[in-house]
Amino acid sequence: MFKAFSHIYIEDSIKDHFRTKEILTRFPNAIPIPIRHYKDSFNRNSQNFRIQKETPKLILAEKKDQFLYPGSDFAPNFSHPNFYYNTLALNCIYDCEYCYLQGMFPSANLVLFVNWEDFFSATTEFLEKNKSLYLALSYDTDLLALESFFPATKAWLEFANTEPGLSLEIRTKSTNYSQIAKSTPNPNVILAWTLSPQEVIETIEHGTPSLQARLKAINQAITDGWKVRICLDPILRVPNWQTHYQSLAEKLGKELKMEGILDISIGGFRMNIDFLKRMVDVRKDSSILFHAFEKKDKIVSYSKQETEEILNLMSTTLQKHFSSSQIKVSYS
Repeated sequence: MFKAFSHIYIEDSIKDHFRTKEILTRFPNAIPIPIRHYKDSFNRNSQNFRIQKETPKLILAEKKDQFLYPGSDFAPNFSHPNFYYNTLALNCIYDCEYCYLQGMFPSANLVLFVNWEDFFSATTEFLEKNKSLYLALSYDTDLLALESFFPATKAWLEFANTEPGLSLEIRTKSTNYSQIAKSTPNPNVILAWTLSPQEVIETIEHGTPSLQARLKAINQAITDGWKVRICLDPILRVPNWQTHYQSLAEKLGKELKMEGILDISIGGFRMNIDFLKRMVDVRKDSSILFHAFEKKDKIVSYSKQETEEILNLMSTTLQKHFSSSQIKVSYS
């Protein structure tokens, strides 16, 4: 369950920004602390990610450059030639044991960039030059989970209506669909939910909504006319994983409105090896990080045999309820 922030660090350059003031009104009891630059706090040495994760602080900042990044090889690009992501926020309010952010960032505090208009301008400039863009919004965070105090998702949906060459993917584990439910569905926008068996949610995806709550949000989005993607990724080799994930596939077939599902993306665990090393150092309590992974070209993953077993099992089970064309398998 999300707790209110006790302290909010604020860059001097945006202390009077209207969006900064709006966010501060959401947390009237938080102690404001002025800072020169967010990296002075976020990137400082000798931070303890696990301790910070218990009571993360909020950092409000201005993004000054690099408003678009090429998509990672670890994420499926769904065959789009211009696959990019942006970073409206750094870190996540959830605490999933397999999350690469805890190996990527030195701090568990949450950074929010308030200068959205600069992101919009950079995106428009890219589109004027390249004509099309597939943009992942919720990459180094769960953007929709922040919507109640950082309504960036709604703003980007409005922006997408003005840019026909822009395709958006908004990935989430949240049930905050109600925050954007009044927005008009856009055929160039995909709402993507990451799903796991309830057993995995309870033991590994700490702080996230239940499977049933996510399914309810998904069905409402489908009813309202949105394109929906289901992400079963990463599929984890937890004890009795076959039973848990087969049950999940069966549940999806019975409870989701199949005609509204654009596709189902499935993939096994894979990660940058340096990220995993840092994660193991800060999260020694997580058994899933101590698997005998295969190492290749700075990437760790389940072995080829283990990955194929996972993907074959899920593909076969899902095909009982969904068409093979809806199932997208990621081996990367």
